Amino acid sequence: MMAGLVIRPEGAADRAAIHALTQRAFAAQPRADGDEQDLVDRLRDRGELILSLVAELPGKGVIGHIGFSPVMIDGADRGWVQLAPVSVDPPLHRQGVGSALIEAGVARLRQSGARGIGVVGDPAYYERFGFTVVPGLGPDGPEAAYFRAKVLDDPAPCGLVRYASAFG
Repeated sequence: MMAGLVIRPEGAADRAAIHALTQRAFAAQPRADGDEQDLVDRLRDRGELILSLVAELPGKGVIGHIGFSPVMIDGADRGWVQLAPVSVDPPLHRQGVGSALIEAGVARLRQSGARGIGVVGDPAYYERFGFTVVPGLGPDGPEAAYFRAKVLDDPAPCGLVRYASAFG
Protein backbone atom coordinates (compact mmCIF):
# COMPACT_ATOMS: atom_id res chain seq x y z
CA MET A 1 0.00 0.00 0.00
CA MET A 2 1.12 3.55 -0.74
CA ALA A 3 2.97 5.18 2.18
CA GLY A 4 0.71 7.40 4.25
CA LEU A 5 -2.48 6.18 2.57
CA VAL A 6 -5.49 6.23 4.89
CA ILE A 7 -8.72 4.36 4.09
CA ARG A 8 -11.70 5.64 6.05
CA PRO A 9 -15.48 5.96 5.82
CA GLU A 10 -16.82 8.82 3.74
CA GLY A 11 -17.78 11.92 5.70
CA ALA A 12 -20.23 14.67 4.72
CA ALA A 13 -17.30 16.99 3.96
CA ASP A 14 -16.01 14.51 1.34
CA ARG A 15 -19.03 14.60 -0.97
CA ALA A 16 -17.87 17.33 -3.37
CA ALA A 17 -14.39 15.79 -3.57
CA ILE A 18 -15.88 12.34 -4.30
CA HIS A 19 -18.09 13.80 -7.05
CA ALA A 20 -15.16 15.57 -8.75
CA LEU A 21 -12.82 12.60 -8.30
CA THR A 22 -15.33 10.15 -9.79
CA GLN A 23 -15.88 12.43 -12.78
CA ARG A 24 -12.10 12.67 -13.43
CA ALA A 25 -11.55 8.96 -12.90
CA PHE A 26 -14.16 7.89 -15.45
CA ALA A 27 -13.62 10.65 -18.04
CA ALA A 28 -11.22 8.57 -20.14
CA GLN A 29 -12.70 5.12 -19.50
CA PRO A 30 -13.94 3.51 -22.73
CA ARG A 31 -16.99 1.78 -21.22
CA ALA A 32 -17.96 4.63 -18.87
CA ASP A 33 -21.44 6.13 -19.06
CA GLY A 34 -20.18 9.60 -18.14
CA ASP A 35 -22.54 9.89 -15.18
CA GLU A 36 -20.76 7.73 -12.62
CA GLN A 37 -20.36 10.75 -10.32
CA ASP A 38 -24.13 11.28 -10.46
CA LEU A 39 -24.69 7.59 -9.70
CA VAL A 40 -22.74 7.97 -6.44
CA ASP A 41 -24.86 11.01 -5.53
CA ARG A 42 -28.11 9.16 -6.33
CA LEU A 43 -27.05 6.12 -4.30
CA ARG A 44 -26.23 8.36 -1.33
CA ASP A 45 -29.40 10.48 -1.67
CA ARG A 46 -31.60 7.36 -1.77
CA GLY A 47 -29.89 5.71 1.19
CA GLU A 48 -28.56 2.96 -1.08
CA LEU A 49 -24.85 3.62 -0.53
CA ILE A 50 -24.43 1.14 2.30
CA LEU A 51 -20.64 1.39 2.44
CA SER A 52 -18.62 4.30 1.12
CA LEU A 53 -14.88 4.52 1.75
CA VAL A 54 -12.33 7.12 0.71
CA ALA A 55 -8.59 6.88 0.26
CA GLU A 56 -6.74 9.91 1.50
CA LEU A 57 -3.12 11.03 1.29
CA PRO A 58 -1.68 13.75 3.51
CA GLY A 59 -1.39 16.94 1.47
CA LYS A 60 -3.45 15.55 -1.42
CA GLY A 61 -6.83 14.95 0.21
CA VAL A 62 -9.25 12.39 -1.20
CA ILE A 63 -7.55 10.44 -4.00
CA GLY A 64 -9.84 7.41 -4.17
CA HIS A 65 -13.36 6.25 -3.43
CA ILE A 66 -15.33 3.01 -3.42
CA GLY A 67 -19.04 2.48 -2.94
CA PHE A 68 -21.24 -0.55 -2.32
CA SER A 69 -25.02 -0.84 -2.65
CA PRO A 70 -27.51 -3.66 -1.99
CA VAL A 71 -28.77 -5.96 -4.74
CA MET A 72 -31.74 -8.26 -5.03
CA ILE A 73 -31.32 -11.79 -6.39
CA ASP A 74 -34.46 -13.16 -8.01
CA GLY A 75 -36.40 -10.48 -6.15
CA ALA A 76 -35.10 -11.38 -2.69
CA ASP A 77 -32.57 -9.80 -0.36
CA ARG A 78 -29.88 -12.46 -0.02
CA GLY A 79 -27.36 -10.25 1.79
CA TRP A 80 -25.44 -9.44 -1.38
CA VAL A 81 -24.06 -6.06 -2.47
CA GLN A 82 -22.70 -4.50 -5.65
CA LEU A 83 -19.31 -2.81 -5.82
CA ALA A 84 -19.76 0.33 -7.89
CA PRO A 85 -17.98 2.44 -8.54
CA VAL A 86 -14.34 2.44 -7.54
CA SER A 87 -12.50 5.62 -8.50
CA VAL A 88 -8.87 6.65 -8.26
CA ASP A 89 -7.38 9.99 -9.28
CA PRO A 90 -5.89 9.28 -12.74
CA PRO A 91 -2.32 10.46 -11.96
CA LEU A 92 -2.27 7.90 -9.12
CA HIS A 93 -3.42 4.87 -11.13
CA ARG A 94 -1.34 1.69 -10.80
CA GLN A 95 -0.05 2.60 -7.35
CA GLY A 96 -2.25 0.32 -5.26
CA VAL A 97 -4.97 2.79 -4.26
CA GLY A 98 -7.79 0.87 -5.98
CA SER A 99 -6.50 -2.40 -4.57
CA ALA A 100 -6.39 -0.95 -1.05
CA LEU A 101 -9.96 0.32 -1.39
CA ILE A 102 -11.28 -3.02 -2.68
CA GLU A 103 -9.49 -5.00 0.03
CA ALA A 104 -10.72 -2.65 2.77
CA GLY A 105 -14.28 -2.77 1.42
CA VAL A 106 -14.30 -6.57 1.22
CA ALA A 107 -12.95 -6.82 4.79
CA ARG A 108 -15.59 -4.45 6.19
CA LEU A 109 -18.40 -6.19 4.32
CA ARG A 110 -17.24 -9.58 5.56
CA GLN A 111 -17.21 -8.25 9.15
CA SER A 112 -20.70 -6.80 8.73
CA GLY A 113 -22.13 -10.14 7.60
CA ALA A 114 -22.53 -9.54 3.86
CA ARG A 115 -22.87 -12.85 2.01
CA GLY A 116 -21.31 -11.78 -1.28
CA ILE A 117 -20.28 -8.98 -3.60
CA GLY A 118 -20.96 -8.51 -7.29
CA VAL A 119 -19.10 -6.26 -9.71
CA VAL A 120 -19.31 -5.35 -13.37
CA GLY A 121 -15.94 -4.38 -14.78
CA ASP A 122 -12.69 -5.62 -16.24
CA PRO A 123 -12.68 -9.35 -15.42
CA ALA A 124 -8.87 -9.57 -15.33
CA TYR A 125 -8.68 -6.78 -12.76
CA TYR A 126 -11.39 -8.02 -10.40
CA GLU A 127 -10.35 -11.67 -10.62
CA ARG A 128 -7.13 -10.64 -8.84
CA PHE A 129 -9.27 -10.05 -5.74
CA GLY A 130 -11.11 -13.37 -5.90
CA PHE A 131 -14.09 -12.27 -7.99
CA THR A 132 -15.10 -15.10 -10.33
CA VAL A 133 -17.90 -16.24 -12.59
CA VAL A 134 -20.60 -17.87 -10.46
CA PRO A 135 -22.71 -20.05 -12.75
CA GLY A 136 -26.34 -18.97 -12.78
CA LEU A 137 -25.72 -15.65 -10.99
CA GLY A 138 -25.65 -12.25 -12.65
CA PRO A 139 -27.52 -9.46 -14.40
CA ASP A 140 -29.13 -9.77 -17.78
CA GLY A 141 -28.07 -7.84 -20.87
CA PRO A 142 -24.64 -7.08 -22.31
CA GLU A 143 -23.02 -6.36 -18.95
CA ALA A 144 -23.50 -10.00 -17.91
CA ALA A 145 -20.24 -10.87 -19.67
CA TYR A 146 -18.39 -8.51 -17.32
CA PHE A 147 -20.11 -9.62 -14.09
CA ARG A 148 -18.00 -11.32 -11.44
CA ALA A 149 -18.86 -12.24 -7.87
CA LYS A 150 -17.01 -12.85 -4.62
CA VAL A 151 -18.78 -15.27 -2.31
CA LEU A 152 -18.25 -14.34 1.35
CA ASP A 153 -20.61 -16.93 2.82
CA ASP A 154 -21.39 -20.22 1.07
CA PRO A 155 -23.36 -21.35 -0.73
CA ALA A 156 -23.47 -18.94 -3.65
CA PRO A 157 -26.98 -18.15 -4.80
CA CYS A 158 -28.26 -18.53 -8.34
CA GLY A 159 -30.52 -15.99 -9.94
CA LEU A 160 -30.97 -12.69 -11.67
CA VAL A 161 -29.14 -9.80 -9.99
CA ARG A 162 -31.02 -6.49 -9.82
CA TYR A 163 -29.16 -3.38 -8.74
CA ALA A 164 -30.29 -0.63 -6.38
CA SER A 165 -32.86 1.78 -7.84
CA ALA A 166 -30.24 4.52 -8.32
CA PHE A 167 -28.79 2.52 -11.21
CA GLY A 168 -31.99 3.22 -13.16
